Amino acid sequence: MSVDYAVVIPTTGRASLRVLLDALADGSGPPPREVIVVDDRPNPATELSTSDGARVLRTGGRGPAAARNAGWRAASAAWIAFLDDDVVPAPDWKTRLVKDVGDLPPEVAGSQARITVPLPADRKPTDWERGTAGLMTGRWITADLAYRREVLDRVGGFDERFPRAYREDAELALRVQAAGYRIVPGERETTHPVRDSGFLASLQTQRGNADDALMHRLFGPGWRSKIGAHPGRLRWHAATTAAGAAAVLFGLLGRRRAALLAGSAWAGLTAHFAYLRIAPGPGTADEVARMVVTSIAIPPAACLHRLRGELRHRVIRR
Repeated sequence: MSVDYAVVIPTTGRASLRVLLDALADGSGPPPREVIVVDDRPNPATELSTSDGARVLRTGGRGPAAARNAGWRAASAAWIAFLDDDVVPAPDWKTRLVKDVGDLPPEVAGSQARITVPLPADRKPTDWERGTAGLMTGRWITADLAYRREVLDRVGGFDERFPRAYREDAELALRVQAAGYRIVPGERETTHPVRDSGFLASLQTQRGNADDALMHRLFGPGWRSKIGAHPGRLRWHAATTAAGAAAVLFGLLGRRRAALLAGSAWAGLTAHFAYLRIAPGPGTADEVARMVVTSIAIPPAACLHRLRGELRHRVIRR
């Protein structure tokens, strides 16, 4: 079976890129017409370590949506297989990709791989590991997703107003389906290892709340159900933040009873949030400390980022 496809890989220069490229080169199956690596580092001081034959483009740190757009627009193949720079395709990935897309009817625009996230066998996963494991059940994950190029051209590709690797893939999938196409699961398998994370990693991911504001503007209040996402905790975070702010304000005004009540509400909501994150985890001292600290910081951070997104996207029409 012959399939005309190209591979597009946006990257920020992580060492995992070379692992991915080596796995692609060593794997069996029909090779792609070309492999396009899109260097999205803002100010690269060194050249990327890529395999022979890979074409490198530069987008200057505009985000994965812009990087993928630059990649597929530079390609001329009929199918564009998007891979993230931290995944490892199976040895038979190319063979299975060709089988996945080779006989698809014209109304099918995309094929999604099966993502596997290796989790530790000797302990419960951490909060960060559980978050990464969500990729295994996520819809339309561009960690490994192939699209017809003509469909990308018809719908305009990724929306570059999404600056992070968050929601930009789901937003594109909703537009593709609104244009009358389907996206189907494939049989190829790709591994997504859990990358190292810092102590405040879960706090930093709260920036995505600004992108949720954009999704709400584009698709209305029911957007979460459309992409199969969980309801989220923004309302709880807002209540926690309000209780904490009220405790501080009442304390400054000398209203001790009101400050005590508001402070108790804040403490209870924060403790409950921390418990929900600690209970499924390994219970190590480091993990518990990380969950306690970030559970205090996440509610106000989530609210601030959501407010920032609402203000930034307030004039956007659907």
